[in-house]
Amino acid sequence: MRSRQEVIRTVLAEDGALLREGLSALLDRFGFHVVAAVGDAEALVAAVAEHAPDLVVTDIRMPPGFSDEGLRAAVQLRQDRPDLPVVALSQFVEPSYASDLLDSGGGSGVGYLLKDRVGDVGEFVSVLHRVAAGETVIDPEVVRKLLKRGRTPLATLSNREREVLGLVAEGYSNAAIAGKLVVSEAAVNKHVGNIFTKLGFTPGDDRNRRVLATLTYLRDGAQLNSP
Repeated sequence: MRSRQEVIRTVLAEDGALLREGLSALLDRFGFHVVAAVGDAEALVAAVAEHAPDLVVTDIRMPPGFSDEGLRAAVQLRQDRPDLPVVALSQFVEPSYASDLLDSGGGSGVGYLLKDRVGDVGEFVSVLHRVAAGETVIDPEVVRKLLKRGRTPLATLSNREREVLGLVAEGYSNAAIAGKLVVSEAAVNKHVGNIFTKLGFTPGDDRNRRVLATLTYLRDGAQLNSP
């Protein structure tokens, strides 16, 4: 466990220059050492590689698309280094990658906070310390959204598995999916096997399982993507 007396080397990612400077000054004032403050997801990944920080604090929506670039970068960073504590900040719940982030690193050392609910500086700083020490802190609204999302079997799939399932539903073979996603066919085979297992389709005729998986996707896809 990290002591609160230790300086926590932090990489901060926020596209708004004024907010980035304000957060950086706030963190420095409360004993964090901001080793890099960047404005986009690509720079975030590069800064983590360069500085090997103790903590990452990142906005979710950043250039160039202002969708979920920061969240996708956080998932990538946790895949490369599962013990890297990450706190994601957002104006909205982004369910597409939220589960992937929260599942990464065994679910420890991760935080997901909505910006408009972080009104108490002391509480915010406390959350950062807790996540840096390996705890998981999730905004209650995020929990509510994810629980609502969990009513469909598709919610058990990772983002990549849902992407693969979407291509299965379009009639692509595993080899064709591998080509479209620029991954090995073995990786696609593994994803497809995981999809069948998570959706509860027992081993048997893969053609039948692909049909059942497609029907599940068509039936529950709209509910999964609804706000």
